Amino acid sequence: MKKPDKKPGIDYLVLVNGQHPLPVGWTDRLETVSMTNSTQDRFKVEKKTAAAYELLKAGLERDNIYLELDSALRSVAAQQDLLDRFAAEYGAEKAAKIVAPPGYSEHHTGLALDICFRLRKEDGSFDNVYSNEDMLKEKYRSVWNTIYGKMTGYGFILRYPEGSEQITGYDYEPWHIRYLDDSGIAAEIMSQPGLTLEEYLEERR
Repeated sequence: MKKPDKKPGIDYLVLVNGQHPLPVGWTDRLETVSMTNSTQDRFKVEKKTAAAYELLKAGLERDNIYLELDSALRSVAAQQDLLDRFAAEYGAEKAAKIVAPPGYSEHHTGLALDICFRLRKEDGSFDNVYSNEDMLKEKYRSVWNTIYGKMTGYGFILRYPEGSEQITGYDYEPWHIRYLDDSGIAAEIMSQPGLTLEEYLEERR
């Protein structure tokens, strides 16, 4: 019996933003796995991204930082629902700065993760830092720096750096990380504060 053809690979350096939609046929090539967080929310994640995330998560627990998934792969329909909810809550103009239009979101790739975290305190209890408002607080800056310092070794970058809004098209999101499947490229990007994937890919052309 003839074996089924293996799926063609995906481009881990794919650029998806407000000007570049998800490539045609991407979903057909994507291989995903299911993941859950501590509250049993379920997510679909590209398989290599998921494996790298698990390694990153385990490494950070030695620093008493326990990562949690908050969002991963989204369908176009789910992205539309999210945009509609944000527009109703914050207005269309604000929503456009924080939610990508359907078909143009990195979350369609399966390579982008929104994370939050729990911090284990000396008494063994946890400080749960789940809301975007809390994660943006200055007191957690050192936590993010620890996360960023380790995640490049597993092939992740911060996708929407602070001060790069004019390039990425989106506000600073410390929780939105992107898998590149190349720790060397990830380290190169993250070693230059504020460098975006857009700029890196433009320099390579």
